[in-house]
Amino acid sequence: MFRVILACAVAAAVPSPVLGQADSLPVKTVADSSLAMFAAPRNYILRAAEKMPAEHFAFKPTPEVRTFAEILGHVADGHYLVCSMSLGEQPPNGDIQHNEKTKRTKAELIQVLTESAGYCDRAHAQLAGPKGAEVIDWFGARHPRVTTLFFNTGHDWESYGTLVAYLRLKGIVPPSSEPRK
Repeated sequence: MFRVILACAVAAAVPSPVLGQADSLPVKTVADSSLAMFAAPRNYILRAAEKMPAEHFAFKPTPEVRTFAEILGHVADGHYLVCSMSLGEQPPNGDIQHNEKTKRTKAELIQVLTESAGYCDRAHAQLAGPKGAEVIDWFGARHPRVTTLFFNTGHDWESYGTLVAYLRLKGIVPPSSEPRK
């Protein structure tokens, strides 16, 4: 999986001479592309949190897994950790498991998901121009800056898949399965 994400990051970071031709579609920046990729799971996760009744935030299908609330807090913590690395900053809350361990209510988690996704928006915006291809240290290895954000998007999709199962177990149609309007 990591190799696929890395290949996508490199492909997005390296401009193609064909894309610059006058008769081609407008070229999106790396920042636009990475933000567009992040938007779908970000919005689905937030809508999943909104759809799950507050009394089911402590739900977990087996004792060994996270509760619905803990998954949402884990997503927010992941946003802060990964996006801070892309920005070259320390995570705003310091402890990378802060939200997973402390946030329990629907209102708290919707707020922290919204705030953490907004923090990541800043990380995506800084990829404009050559910055997305800059190589940074990431978990002891050197990777293009944009790789961190592609990883974050992949993590969000993985987490959303878990949330979908929790919603289905409670008889709730996940946002991605709702009828199109």
